Amino acid sequence: MQPTGRQSEIVELARAQGRVLVEDLAARFSVTPQTIRKDLNDLCDARLLTRIHGGALFSSGNENVEYEARRAIAASEKQAIGRAAAAMIPDNSSLFINIGTTTEAVGEALRDHKELMVITNNINVANRLRVLPSIEVIIAGGVVRGSDGGIVGEAAVDFIRQFKVDYAVIGVSAIDADGTLLDFDYREVKVAQAIMSNARHVILVSDSIKFERTAPVRIGHISQVHTFITDRCPAPAVRAICESHDVRLIEAATGTETP
Repeated sequence: MQPTGRQSEIVELARAQGRVLVEDLAARFSVTPQTIRKDLNDLCDARLLTRIHGGALFSSGNENVEYEARRAIAASEKQAIGRAAAAMIPDNSSLFINIGTTTEAVGEALRDHKELMVITNNINVANRLRVLPSIEVIIAGGVVRGSDGGIVGEAAVDFIRQFKVDYAVIGVSAIDADGTLLDFDYREVKVAQAIMSNARHVILVSDSIKFERTAPVRIGHISQVHTFITDRCPAPAVRAICESHDVRLIEAATGTETP
């Protein structure tokens, strides 16, 4: 298809923001919600966007959103999640931090901590924390992805397996309603699985948009983590899984916690 001028602008908005909502677009273009829904359906049929309830995402089932756009998606929610995760991690502890914009927010919130050992396959986290004298940064070796500065591959997995740390902070690209944790790159998944296996306490950090997305590679299940920190949990099934498997659920946007 050849998108109309309005449809092209919708795609660019979705590219910049990560997602667009019907009501916002209707107000922006002074058209009816029905008109916007038709635009979104056309764009999704052309695989330029992926439909979600109330709007659309700039991604498809096997494509990731561009990294800089991901940083802008739910930025305030990620900051709140980062602060909540950092509050759980005491001084004088060791931790893994994996790839992702939400895990980067956790790293940023750790800047005032003392005597931490941070092991990461995330160049962005390493670069921000390396200048702090009270935090020792150890970075994994392996293949560096140009798109996001993530270090992946078997060398990174082998490196991670040398350690047994107090905490792991992991992010994901999508969470299914049945609690399955998903990502886009099988090499990244292997590293995430090694991180989960070599930490005494696993903290999953994810904004609520991840409930609206899908990805093709399985990392594991939410029952395998100890704490799940999100801005809010809109999925009753996931909430029930957390309760039945003693996963501590923290909703940073409201300050509520389910032990």
